[in-house]
Amino acid sequence: MGADSFDLIIVGTGSGNSILGPQFDDWKVAIIERDVFGGTCLNKGCIPTKMYVYVADVVEHIRHAGVLGVDAEIRRTRWSDVRDRVFGRIDPIAASGEDYRTHRCPNVTVFRGSASFLGPRTIRVGEHVLEGDRIVIAAGARPTVPDVPGLADVGFYTSDDVMRVDDVPPRLAILGGGFIACEMAHVFHAFGSEITIINRNDTLLRAEDHDIREHYLRAAQSQYRVVLSQTATQATRTPSGIRLTLSDGSTVEVDAVLVAAGRTPNSDQLGLAGAGYPLHEDGRLVVDEYQETAFEGVYALGDISSPFQLKHVANHEARVVAHNLANPNNRRPSNHDNVPHAVFGSPQIASVGLTERAARSAGHDVMTAVQRYGDTAYGWAMEDTTSMCKVVADRRSRRLLGAHIIGPYSSMLLQQLVQGMSFGQTVDEMARGQYYAHPALSEVVENALLGLPPAGSH
Repeated sequence: MGADSFDLIIVGTGSGNSILGPQFDDWKVAIIERDVFGGTCLNKGCIPTKMYVYVADVVEHIRHAGVLGVDAEIRRTRWSDVRDRVFGRIDPIAASGEDYRTHRCPNVTVFRGSASFLGPRTIRVGEHVLEGDRIVIAAGARPTVPDVPGLADVGFYTSDDVMRVDDVPPRLAILGGGFIACEMAHVFHAFGSEITIINRNDTLLRAEDHDIREHYLRAAQSQYRVVLSQTATQATRTPSGIRLTLSDGSTVEVDAVLVAAGRTPNSDQLGLAGAGYPLHEDGRLVVDEYQETAFEGVYALGDISSPFQLKHVANHEARVVAHNLANPNNRRPSNHDNVPHAVFGSPQIASVGLTERAARSAGHDVMTAVQRYGDTAYGWAMEDTTSMCKVVADRRSRRLLGAHIIGPYSSMLLQQLVQGMSFGQTVDEMARGQYYAHPALSEVVENALLGLPPAGSH
């Protein structure tokens, strides 16, 4: 059987699907997807989790309204109704995206199945063999599942399927201490689960600034059982549920287990190493600043190649790849400066740039300031006594090196600092170069910047 030839082959329909603009209407294009159309963010990640998180936030607001003088209680939370609302919105979007590419794009052929690279430009999908002049590899990543004896036998969830369960487990163990673990702990705790987080590290969210990380850990310990510096070494089904044996010999009894131990690039499942593609030690596909792999005209983007497992980064890289495909003589590099992230847990965290320790390690003359929500007018209105904004700056250049916020709306408050960093403003220009609406919560950011030592101080 001969190979079908294409001007462009796209592997993966997350951010890769957004590449096809009008400039490619006269190209013969193949799209390969083995799973649900639209990728992880739409179907199993960012979007459904935030739809659940919003409900969880509402629940927690009501539970803690007494401090504001509002006596309220939660009669019940209707998990199945929330689930059906979430996926009643998402599933039709995924289906319509696939229908559009399959039936309304005459230059596009959609192939359903797993892609296997036979060579740098040759891909097998089921019974089909495809060859591409240009290829975009945007096949993402999958949940990492630790090798715990008995875990497969007792059954477990990952972020791929836990949001579609029929009932909230009364007792839920979460293996991991990163973004997904903390967000799912918040969601299921709000819906009534007793949460046990088991993490091999001695803290949670270890990549965060130490002040933010320690603050979050205290908050988590007040809500959940948090077991640190331990791993699960055995899982056993019991008459009452699941018993997890930990590395120190202790046990945890739960009704369900959620594995949230990170994500693994899908490069191994595509056979990329065997086809000659260089990989990083963690399995990420090696790309240059233009998102191009070792083979000319073959690009990669998103979680399969990027150290940032973030949808906004994948979208940026997709725009870069689209431009470079259409303009091979005028290519643009990706810009991975000042990449923000947010953790929608309880409390919420948002961060950009260097932590204080990383800035010191890099040799900067560091200055920092912390502004607590509770020392601003809007913070008074919220009766917030714990949330804060921390800024990290270079004393000589007066440039902001990093910003770290923990508390309500932190993902929105951070954006003004991301913008200031991206446009090269000094901390003084950020603080005094524009108005801050009074008494809005954004004054937390303003006052954090004003709290930095003035120019010329030591």
